[in-house]
Amino acid sequence: TMQRLLITIGAAFLVVGLLWPLISSSGLGRLPGDISISAGLQIYFPFTSGLLVSAGLTLVLWLLRR
Repeated sequence: TMQRLLITIGAAFLVVGLLWPLISSSGLGRLPGDISISAGLQIYFPFTSGLLVSAGLTLVLWLLRR
């Protein structure tokens, strides 16, 4: 089971890496609600983008389990 988990995680990284140009141009990371603080040090909290990605993954996994 550990081998299957590692292969799945690797495949997910591969898919995200291949789709990165599309993902970066979609606006994720620059949505209203994404917090960016720069006071000598850049701190970034992609709150809204994280919620959107989480909701999308939840929907996809829910559909796959049906």
